[in-house]
Amino acid sequence: MLILAIDTSGQSGGITLAQAGEKPFRVIESAPIAGGTFSAQLIPTLAALLSKHGYSAKDLGGLAAASGPGSFTGLRVGLSAIKGLAEVLSKPIAVVTVLEALAEVSEQAGKIAAALDAGRSEVFLGIYEPANTADHQPSTHMLTEELLSQSAFLEKLRHVSPAELVTSDRSVAELASSAGIPVQLVSRSNSETVAKIGARKLLAGDVISVEALDANYLRRSDAEIFFKAK
Repeated sequence: MLILAIDTSGQSGGITLAQAGEKPFRVIESAPIAGGTFSAQLIPTLAALLSKHGYSAKDLGGLAAASGPGSFTGLRVGLSAIKGLAEVLSKPIAVVTVLEALAEVSEQAGKIAAALDAGRSEVFLGIYEPANTADHQPSTHMLTEELLSQSAFLEKLRHVSPAELVTSDRSVAELASSAGIPVQLVSRSNSETVAKIGARKLLAGDVISVEALDANYLRRSDAEIFFKAK
């Protein structure tokens, strides 16, 4: 199965083409997209990547998308592209949250926590546990993903006692270390990780419809908060 993965959740983004199925998962190539150019560069970059390797959009077997949390504008661009392709090509969609992509990095046994700095003295937190897959590849099962105050974040970590916390934000790592939680500071997840997790989901039939595809913001936008306050 030829898989296309898109991640436009961060300040920069990327597209990955990968193969999965009868043979082990393999990244064919990834292409970065600079921040601020998602809407202008995503489709041309995708077309160039497919053409470079002798494929067309019709060759795609499945789509994977980073659903957030992340940039409101960036996520909308990436998910709109995935929706458009899925509608035209009638291909399945797998969604991958940025937090579960972070958790993928950990090699620890037991529950894993993944977190991102959400600003406003808040933290995006996800808790995951090991899961078995048909091909016996390492995987995780989401227990919860939520937006917490820093104090509630520390309380949750003390209650859950994860084997490790994975984060790409130094501020979160320092906060968790103060509670005695083992921390792994890593680079932010990218489209290759989204492709890897997405491939597992696609092959397992863990997919969603075009209508159900939406961003996992965890927090409402400033505009929505302001409008409801008025």
